[in-house]
Amino acid sequence: MGSRTALVEDLMERFPHVPREAVFKEDLLRGGVAFDASALSDNESGEVKPKSYFIFSFDHGTLPELGEAALRRPPEEIILTGGPYDLRRTVVSVRVNPSSPYRVAADEHGMLGLYLDGKRISDVGVPPMPEYYRHKLSNGKSVMEVAPTIQWGYLIYLTVFRVCQYFGAKEECQYCDINHNWRQHKAAGRPYTGVKDVEEVLEALEIIDKYDTAKASTAYTLTGGAITKTVSGRDEADFYGHYAKAIEERFPGRWIGKVVAQALPKDDVQRFKDYGVQIYHPNYEVWDEYLFKMYCPGKERYVGRDEWHRRILDSAEIFGARNVIPNFVAGVEMAEPFGFKTVDEAIASTTEGLRFFMSKGITPRFTTWCPEPTTPLGKANPQGAPLEYHIRLLQAYRQTMEDFGLSSPPGYGPPGPGRAVFSVSSFMDSLPATEPAEPAETA
Repeated sequence: MGSRTALVEDLMERFPHVPREAVFKEDLLRGGVAFDASALSDNESGEVKPKSYFIFSFDHGTLPELGEAALRRPPEEIILTGGPYDLRRTVVSVRVNPSSPYRVAADEHGMLGLYLDGKRISDVGVPPMPEYYRHKLSNGKSVMEVAPTIQWGYLIYLTVFRVCQYFGAKEECQYCDINHNWRQHKAAGRPYTGVKDVEEVLEALEIIDKYDTAKASTAYTLTGGAITKTVSGRDEADFYGHYAKAIEERFPGRWIGKVVAQALPKDDVQRFKDYGVQIYHPNYEVWDEYLFKMYCPGKERYVGRDEWHRRILDSAEIFGARNVIPNFVAGVEMAEPFGFKTVDEAIASTTEGLRFFMSKGITPRFTTWCPEPTTPLGKANPQGAPLEYHIRLLQAYRQTMEDFGLSSPPGYGPPGPGRAVFSVSSFMDSLPATEPAEPAETA
């Protein structure tokens, strides 16, 4: 292919059942986007909601390498519409890459657009600064620091533990930059609270609840690094669970409560349920047995792949299969040095994992891999996985859901092109546009 445009158009033609919006979205997520100065935010003092760096960097460079985008943050997300491809409304998480062939810039009339190979391919919308971001906590911290929202305001992302106890080359997941992201924000002098106080979280949620008059925020996710020992004297289930307990007591039924944690023993999972969590995300990261061992060494050492999968299945007995939604990092299957060499092999492996879980009523979801440069896999694979892999995965994902009669998982907003808000992959954009997903069901 002579240009990125030619590659994208070829894939749209070869895979007509994948929405054209998803093809562009996956390419932006896997390879990033550059921003002209005209498209950057004025941080928390402006009219545009800035990128919050809510857990990982999701950038193709360190902060010092991003230029002005490190000083004036880009938007949290962008919306693509119109253009020569007549794109339906598509929400895309921002992953900055100054060398990307995609660029967001304002035209002579001040209207933002997305440019590829020098041609404008869509209009770009940016999220307005929410009213709740304009109000500080009593201690002076910003709501964006304590309880940022993503997915166009749908999800409150509560990273209550900003580092991971899987530490060092022999334990850290090889694609994950959570620990580096913590270090780079501290080095830059940015506020980046390591362990968030429960009362701070509750105060931030009070502000969101007060000023989110449209009730756009529908769910919250409690997450952070893995806990192999304790944090503040609590094990993993109790640490993340006690935030859920406090939130549900203060705001009963206001949001769908979700937790991302390790695959824990059944008794610990029951504690999550007892604390008021409605959806459990015990992420399995990558399906292939060898790749799991090589790319998730800490998880293999402390739990092990087979036990991880057993615990996922066990958790369905507590939450109900529909409310257990493990994530995998789409693309690391093809990462050198150990990944699959062909798209066919990678898709076959990942589909095997999808069928394993979906045959039992559990619907995984995925995040499109961003090869952050401070991670081992990012350094070795700066281009990420081929775009064709991501497009074929969307096709295989939808087909597998249809094979087992499953519908879009709860807690992700409405499915379908032009309607989806999930911003870090296109799986919701690629599903049928039905009625909005139901709230989490009671097991």
